[in-house]
Amino acid sequence: MTTQMIIALGITIFMIVLIMIDKLPFGSVPLLACLLLVIFGIADIKAAFAGFSNSTIVMLAEFMAIIAALQKTSFIAAFKRTMFNMADKGGFKAFLLLILIVMLGCSLFGTGSTAYYVMVIGLLSTLPYTKKLPPSKVVMTAGFAANHPLLPFNTALQYGIVIAVLGSAGIAAEVPVAKFAIVNFFLSMGFLLNCVIQYKILPDHDIKATEDAKQVQASTESSSLTKNQEYITYVVFVIAVIGMLLQSYIGDAGYAIAGLSVAVILISGVMDFNEIRNSISAPIILMSAGVIGVADALGATGLTDLVGSTVAGMLGTSVNPFVLILVFCILTSVLATLTGSTIGTVYIFAPLAIATCSNMGLDPTAAACAIVISGWCGHFLPIDGMPAMVMGVGNYSIWEFCKFTVPQYFIRLLFLTAGALIMFPM
Repeated sequence: MTTQMIIALGITIFMIVLIMIDKLPFGSVPLLACLLLVIFGIADIKAAFAGFSNSTIVMLAEFMAIIAALQKTSFIAAFKRTMFNMADKGGFKAFLLLILIVMLGCSLFGTGSTAYYVMVIGLLSTLPYTKKLPPSKVVMTAGFAANHPLLPFNTALQYGIVIAVLGSAGIAAEVPVAKFAIVNFFLSMGFLLNCVIQYKILPDHDIKATEDAKQVQASTESSSLTKNQEYITYVVFVIAVIGMLLQSYIGDAGYAIAGLSVAVILISGVMDFNEIRNSISAPIILMSAGVIGVADALGATGLTDLVGSTVAGMLGTSVNPFVLILVFCILTSVLATLTGSTIGTVYIFAPLAIATCSNMGLDPTAAACAIVISGWCGHFLPIDGMPAMVMGVGNYSIWEFCKFTVPQYFIRLLFLTAGALIMFPM
């Protein structure tokens, strides 16, 4: 290893440790890492902060504003009423429909939407106890369903990261959005299968609502928008998604369409400038942009290729591609769970997996897709936002929690790996 490799690795480890101890505001740590890259001569200002001019980051920022506008519509209130009606009916059919409805809602908000899972779990926490369908069966399953889209057409965040990590590795791969969506669908089906398998053994007890949940419930009683503003919000959301889907055909114009949608939201009064500014400069944007610079630096020093070659040598040239991808998915999701930094971990492991595949003469597209998605597939321990909220609101013991989440973890990764290989053969 060269001196630059050691310094770049040290800065990366320092960044991960700071994220783990959670002493600095979310999103600030990668910025500090970028500054250190410049100070130690690993990268210049332009390279260290290249993430802020990355088209993927621009698109993600635009979608943050669009999703914030969508949360103001009456869709939220209707969604709440539907969930309560399903819970009142009880039985396995109602149980399954509740999960499917939450997954359908996730299709709009996308995987990893904090606002959506907080809203869903908050609403679920207000469900009264009934023997026909105990809320403890619903909170665990429908809570995690808020991270699994039934119709994964809004994959802007994960798809953008896949394109970014492949591009930073110099891989000019074609990744159709439709195929990437199907890989996500495989993952969701794995999650749904686990829910069905565990239905009868899920806990049967009452839950305790929190003050946060009550506030979420109160905030979703009605829409703050006029009918025309709601229609405008729905239309611009659809147009922005269509623009993203067409990006592979029309280039950067696909990203610009989402930006114009945000402009319409501002002009129509759906959101004011301060709301839009807060959305597009959210901590997740700073995190995403910052870690791109760190990931690029690891690649520029040659560390990524070195690790890729080493791992490839350890696995051998005859390793099964399924095993290769599954191993990297487990490494990525475990570290993402332990650090709480999903995007940061993905940007570290995805380039390593791409380099490993390239050194073995394999197409890395399937690995990139699976590993990026796997960053959001931890949740087997209650040490992150969503799983911690599920366990707390559902009043589960650690045994009850892990009995559901550990099988869920492995089943989803198996489905994810299979889906990636089917859609993007190596």
